Amino acid sequence: MQSCEISADSTDDPLSSGLRRKRQPRIVVIGAGLAGLSAAKALLESGFTDVTILEATDRIGGRVQSVKLGHATFELGATWIHGSHGNPVYHLAEDNGLLEETTDGERSVGRISLYSKNGVAYHLTNNGQRIPKDVVEEFSDLYNEVYNLTQEFFQRGKPVNAESQNSVGVFTRDVVRKRIKADPDDTEAVKKLKLAMIQQYLKVESCESSSHSMDEVSLSEFGEWTEIPGAHHIIPCGFIKIVEILARSIPESVIQLRKPVKCIHWNQSVSKEIERVADHNSDLPEEDKGSDVFIECEDCEFIPADHVIVTVSLGVLKKRHESLFHPRLPEEKVMAIEKLGINTTDKIFLEFEEPFWSSECNSIQFVWEDEAESESLTYPEELWYKKICSFDVLYPPERYGHVLSGWICGEEALIMEKCDDETVAETCTEMLRKFTGNPNIPKPRRILRSSWGSNPNFRGSYSYTQVGSSGADVEKLAKPLPYAESSKTTPMQVMFSGEATHRKYYSTTHGAVLSGQREAAHLIEMYQDLLQ
Repeated sequence: MQSCEISADSTDDPLSSGLRRKRQPRIVVIGAGLAGLSAAKALLESGFTDVTILEATDRIGGRVQSVKLGHATFELGATWIHGSHGNPVYHLAEDNGLLEETTDGERSVGRISLYSKNGVAYHLTNNGQRIPKDVVEEFSDLYNEVYNLTQEFFQRGKPVNAESQNSVGVFTRDVVRKRIKADPDDTEAVKKLKLAMIQQYLKVESCESSSHSMDEVSLSEFGEWTEIPGAHHIIPCGFIKIVEILARSIPESVIQLRKPVKCIHWNQSVSKEIERVADHNSDLPEEDKGSDVFIECEDCEFIPADHVIVTVSLGVLKKRHESLFHPRLPEEKVMAIEKLGINTTDKIFLEFEEPFWSSECNSIQFVWEDEAESESLTYPEELWYKKICSFDVLYPPERYGHVLSGWICGEEALIMEKCDDETVAETCTEMLRKFTGNPNIPKPRRILRSSWGSNPNFRGSYSYTQVGSSGADVEKLAKPLPYAESSKTTPMQVMFSGEATHRKYYSTTHGAVLSGQREAAHLIEMYQDLLQ
């Protein structure tokens, strides 16, 4: 039986004996999303030759998933390039001509993105009435004013009072309600409409944050997320083109699809399981058996490495961190994983033969009048559809046809994911009939929807700073293992990348790209003498 014991001299130097002989380090990247591809691309372009990407699914792109139906491309995942000035995703798109067909209407500057800035949002009640435009504008101005207040707690270091429970949702609901009720100029009927609109706006905000409820988002940390200046852009040919551009310079042999990882054995933790599988890998070189890291795959292959860059989502880390790492992660990192938040934001695309909405309508916003005094945004399972905040009109129709894109988040999104297409289509149609007051709206000819929450390879859409967490937890999540001050073995054996590891740009595609480039830069600096 071949032994997997560590060679005696491998702990004497921060770089193992093999690396002292000037061999190329073996780098494994787990995940072929934006972070993983960005890291691998940077490493290969800097002269590293032993780079492998392990991807659990049968495709690259991660939480970028563009689906082509007919002549149109629909985004189940990432949709917008958020900001342009200094945004690496924007520059990739611009430099490669991906924005040439982007219309002026698809370059929106608003805080909450729509598919088109042209037109008007229709705020409809469950009684089939449209809320007057002036009432919507008055409420929107008030809400945005309070939203700006939520940013000040972090940006100006304002203390958070106990009443707010350090929650964006609790604070926003309380302040907006008090101001509405104190307005002497509004009738009671108008006040009731505005109070009901609070919950609708918070549902939209929850979809933006990918939280179950804004009650779960930290008020003291909310302002740390940084918006890149410039417009939001849609890529008409599909966000997947960004993925393809990143992958263009990566040889096909580097990326192994359908290669899920079972466990990362780090810090020279050679177990009996490694010895057992090493028996089946009889061609495993002797020097590999002393590797600092072994990646154990679900197909029983063990891959030796000097460094592994882990780009799996925060949702996967929450579910699998105990079994995914051996030895287990340090308590500090486990606490960061548990404290930071991630939830599900799903889209529901409905295609109709003809539009039942007016040409000026760019979205249908659902306002439930019975929620004027509601505190919670959690519904019984059978009322999951009440969490759908809106349907946006895809624009332009010449490209997409007559399509609406619905938004739902949180636990109700997971319930939606369990339903079949027929049930979701029927439920959404009934909801549209109810709110428009038009009982003759036909069922859609086609439905397409995402399922990020129940997908075991993602377990959520993107991250946020949950009540009780802070930017410091993002830094702890990103910190490589083993901690340099506590180990004489090879530093940065296990590195962490992905949108959840970027303190300012979490939840974004540019945060994912920059995090991958960040980890690659660490290795490039470490091996600069070898690469020269």
